[in-house]
Formats: sequence, structure tokens, C-alpha cells
Amino acid sequence: MAARVLDGNKIREEIIADLAVEIRELKAAGITPGLAAILVGDNPASHIYVRNKVKACQSLGLYSEKIELPSEASTEDLIKRVGELNRRDSVDGILIQLPLPPQVDTQAVLEAVDPAKDVDGLHPVNLGYLVSGRPGLVPCTPAGIVEILRRGGIAMAGSQTLIIGRSNLVGKPLALLLLREHATVTIAHSRTRALAPLARQADILIAAIGQPGLVTAEFIKPHATVIDVGINRLTTPEEIRRLYRQSSVPLHQLEAKGSVLVGDVQPEDASEMAGAFTPVPGGVGPLTIAMLMVNSVRAAKRRRMDQKKTTTGSR
Repeated sequence: MAARVLDGNKIREEIIADLAVEIRELKAAGITPGLAAILVGDNPASHIYVRNKVKACQSLGLYSEKIELPSEASTEDLIKRVGELNRRDSVDGILIQLPLPPQVDTQAVLEAVDPAKDVDGLHPVNLGYLVSGRPGLVPCTPAGIVEILRRGGIAMAGSQTLIIGRSNLVGKPLALLLLREHATVTIAHSRTRALAPLARQADILIAAIGQPGLVTAEFIKPHATVIDVGINRLTTPEEIRRLYRQSSVPLHQLEAKGSVLVGDVQPEDASEMAGAFTPVPGGVGPLTIAMLMVNSVRAAKRRRMDQKKTTTGSR
């Protein structure tokens, strides 16, 4: 029996529908949440990501703007732009599209963002809030994964959960979020010994390591939930045949588009072994932008409420 597919597009629409109600309430109170995205250079993927984020804002009726800087922009150039956005009351959220060019100190730029406007949840203040269990803005992809599990009816409390990947963007913050849900969490990575036997003990297995098809049948406990965070592009028939033993559809996609998007999990093995899994594309990806919208609205609510409290308190 094939595993149940956890449809990220469907879950995204549920989240957006809930969010639309909050946005209408904010607008009725005279508040329009605003998001500004800073994009540096000509990376095609980054341009697509930012375009999709701006489009999502427009579809929800949020204010949005895109600030483009040349690829030779310096750390000081970006920090100056961030400072301007920090001071603008119409901007509730600031997004720094990663990766930045090599001459830019990425951490310095992220730390320049006002934590109250840090919709990516990457400022040390927000990461500290996450560690200590205080309310704050949470990284979007980990937050989206928790929503997939929750809305997909997957029991997190008491589960043995393994995350393959220890990045600041996904692995580490996701572990903290899952601990909040009372999961028992293990983090593995590229230097973990005997990775497959360790993974096969997990009730929930999350692959976020950036290696196409790393997770095969020997990694998957029968009927486990498998969350595939990987985004990898394959460009040769040999790579595709290694991942897809039964289906010829990806080869047709390669011929038509020049590349095929795949995750870190062998998709046919996940379908056969798991109880539920996220596909690539159409799994975790749609939730990242949805949670960015959630963070933008959350930031607007918190900032405007703080302003009202300050105004009321000064009377």
C-alpha cells in the first residue's frame, strides 16, 4: 500500500485562508502589513524566490516592495538599506534574500535587521527566544514543517524524530520547535556514523542535508513519516535513472525543461516504505512562503500593538 502524500499545496491554502481573516481584521483597524525584500545580484533562483514572495503578498493584499542592489554591493551598502527599512513605519517585515555575494558579511547584515521586523527569524534575538521558549519570529521552513505534521495528523508528542542536517536555517531551529511539541529529537549530519540504522529507528524522519536521493529504503522505518526538505536540480539522465527506477516521467521532464527538481529522499522508496511523506516539489516548499506571510502579519500585529501601548501609556 502506497504511503499517504502530505500535500504542501493543500496545507498552504489552509494557512492562507486562516491568515486572510487576520488580514481583514487588521485592515479594518487601519493596518496594512508591509514586507520589504532586499535582493542582491543576478542569481536567477533568488529572483524567482523574491518574485514569488512579492506575488504572495499582493494576492493577500499586503504592502510589498523589492529593493535590488548590484552584485558588487558591499556589507556597508546592505546595512545602510536595512537601517532605512528599520526606521520606516510602513515596513513590518524585512527579508534578506540568501545567498548574498561572497564579499558580503551575511551575518552582519542579518544582525542589522530590527528583531521585530526579522520575518526570516534569523536574528540572534529571535533565535534566542526560540531556545528559551519565548514568543518570537520563527524561521519559516522549520515552522512550515511543524504545520505539515500538525495539519497532516502526525503525532509529534512522544515520537522518535531524526533530523538529518544541522544548518541554522532548518536543522537547529526545527529541533527546538519539535522539542516544544514534546518530540524526542536527534540531529544527524554528514559526519554521523551508521546513519541508516539510526534513521531506521525514527518515527519521523526529516531529510535536510542537500544530497539528492540520500535517504533510501534502508533509512526508513516501515510506516514512518518522511519529510523531505531537499531542493536539488538534476540535469543528466544518469542522475534521474538512479533516483527513479520505475517511472519515465522525470526523463520526459528533463527533456522538456532541462532539469528535474528532486529532494534528499529516494521518492519511490518513500512511497513504498513510509506511512506518509512529502513530495518534491509540492511538499515543504509551498509552506516556506506561507509561513513568511504568517510572520509578516505577526510582526505587524506585535509592532502596532506595542506602538498603541506606548501611545496609550504616554497620555
